[in-house]
Amino acid sequence: MDQTPLNLRQIGQIARRRRVPIIVTTSVLSILSVVLAYALPAVYKSIATILIEEQEIPADIVRSAISSYADQRIETIKQQVMTRSTLLRFVDQYGLYRGLRQNSSTEEVLARFTKDIQVEVMNVKVIDKRTQTPTQATIAFTLAYEGESPEITQKVASELTSLFLGENLKTRERHAQQTTDFLRKESEQLARRISNVQLEIAAIKQKADGALPELTSLNMTMLNQAERELSDADREIRSWEERKTFLEGELATLKPHTPIIAASGERIFDSGERLKALRAQYASAIGYLSAEHPDVLRMQREIEALERETGQHASPDELHKKLTGEQASLAILVDRYGYEHPDVIRSRQMIASLEQELERVVKAGIRNAAVKPENPAYINIQSQLSTATASLQALKKSRERIKRHVEEYAARIERTVEFEPTYLDLHRNREEAARKHEEIMSRLLEAEVSKELEVQRKGERFSLIDPPDLPEKPEKPNRPVIVILGLILALGGGIGSGALFEQLDRSIRGGAQLSKIVGLPPLAGIPYVPNQDDLRRLLRRRRSIALAGVCAAVLVLISVHVMGYPMDVIWYAAMRKLGLT
Repeated sequence: MDQTPLNLRQIGQIARRRRVPIIVTTSVLSILSVVLAYALPAVYKSIATILIEEQEIPADIVRSAISSYADQRIETIKQQVMTRSTLLRFVDQYGLYRGLRQNSSTEEVLARFTKDIQVEVMNVKVIDKRTQTPTQATIAFTLAYEGESPEITQKVASELTSLFLGENLKTRERHAQQTTDFLRKESEQLARRISNVQLEIAAIKQKADGALPELTSLNMTMLNQAERELSDADREIRSWEERKTFLEGELATLKPHTPIIAASGERIFDSGERLKALRAQYASAIGYLSAEHPDVLRMQREIEALERETGQHASPDELHKKLTGEQASLAILVDRYGYEHPDVIRSRQMIASLEQELERVVKAGIRNAAVKPENPAYINIQSQLSTATASLQALKKSRERIKRHVEEYAARIERTVEFEPTYLDLHRNREEAARKHEEIMSRLLEAEVSKELEVQRKGERFSLIDPPDLPEKPEKPNRPVIVILGLILALGGGIGSGALFEQLDRSIRGGAQLSKIVGLPPLAGIPYVPNQDDLRRLLRRRRSIALAGVCAAVLVLISVHVMGYPMDVIWYAAMRKLGLT
C-alpha cells in the first residue's frame, strides 16, 4: 500500500467515507463513559485535623518521659487503634460494606476498611534548638475515612478521631507509669543490693578485726609507734632496773634504826639488837646449860619480853638456817673429836633446842611484825626503792601491753593480704551500686514529675482543631473527569475505527492512486453524478447527524448539570461576564 503522507484533503475524504464507523464508535464509547461515570458508587470522605501541641511547661524545666517523635507515635497509635477487634466492631455497629461482606471473607473486608482509613502527617521545616540544624517537624495530622454514606462516614471518622485522642492520652500515661514503676523497682533492687553488700562488708570487718586495706597505713603507723614505745619502755626498764639495783645496794649498807650513843660515848643497843644478842647468847647457853638453869630461864623471859615489845619473833626460815648450820658444825666436830667430846655434846643439845624452838614456832604460826624504820637515810632510800620497784612493775606491765599491741598490729598487717581481694570487690560493688542507686533515684524523681505532667495534661497533646464534617459532595468518583476522559477516548476510538476500516478497504479511489498502481496515467476521469435516491439518502443522513448532535449536546448539558454545575448558575455567570445583567 502507498505510504505517501496524507494531506488535509485526503484526510477529509477519508473522514467522509468512514463517517459511519467513526460516529458510531464515538457515540457508543461516549455513552459508555457517561454510563460508567454515573454507574460508579459515590464515595464520601470525612476529614478531621488534629494539631500536635507542645507541652505547656518548658522542656528545660520538666523533661517528658516520652522521647519518641510525633510521627512515630501517630503510627504506633494507628496500629493500636486499627486492631481486628476494633475494626470488626465498627463494621458490625455501622453496617459497613454490606455487599462486600456477602461475597468476600472477613479479612478482605478488614483490608478494605483499613485502606479506607487514611492518616497523613503535616511536616514543616524548623530549626532544631539544640543542634541549630534544619529538620522536619510534625505539627499536625489528618484522619480521614471514606464511606458510601455521608452520615455514616462522619460518625465513623468522629469515633476514630476519639479513639486516636484517647489512645494518645492512655499511651502517654501508661508509658510514664511504666517508666516510673521500672525505675522504682530498679531503685528497690539496688537498695537491697547495697544492704546485702553492707552486711557482707560488716561481716568482713568483724572477721578481719582491723585487718582492712583501708587501715593498712593506720596499722603501719600504729605499729611503728608501738615499736618506738616498746623500745622506749625497754630503755626505761633497763634504767629503772639499774637504779633499783643501786638503791638495793645503798639500802643494804644502812640500818633501819638510828644508833643510840650514851653520854660516855658507848653505843646503846635498841630492843631489836638486844633481842638478836640474847638469841645468840641463848643459843650458846642452851648448849652447855640445862633448860632449868636460872640463866637460861632469865634469857627466855627477856627474849619473850623483847619479842612482845618489838613484835619480832624468830622466823621458821631463820631457825631452819641456824639448825642447818649447827648440823653442819656437828658433823665437822664429830669427825674431828668423836661423839663424846664436850663440844659435840653441846652441839647436839643446841640442835635439839633449835628443833624444839622451830617446832614451837611452826605450830604457833608466828610471823615477824614489820619493823618501822627510824633512820632518815634508810627511809629515803627505802622510799626511792619502793618508787623504783613500783615504776619498774608499771613499766613491765606497760611493756607487755605495748608488746601485745605490736603483735596485734603486725598480725593485722599480715592478715590484710587475706581479706584485701574480697573487701576491695565488695567495696567496689557498694560504690558502683550506690552510684547507680543515686542515678536511678534522680531519674525516678524526674519520672515522677513527668508522670504528674501527663496526668495533669500539661505535656505534649493532640488537639482537635477541625472535627470531622458531614461531606456534602462525594470525594470520588470524579464524574466530570471520567466523562471528559471518556469523550476523549471515544473520539480517539472513533478516529481509530475509521483508520482501521480505511486500512482494511482495498478499493482504488481516484486517478492518482490508479496511476500509481498501474504505472500509467488514466485517459480521463468521469465524476460521480448523484441521482434522486442519493440526494434523499444524503438529506436523511444530515438530519440524523444533526439530531445526534443535538442529543449529544443535551446529554452533555444534563451531565454538566448533574455533576455539580447547575445550568442556571452557568447562565447567570455568562450573562454577568457579557454585562447583560
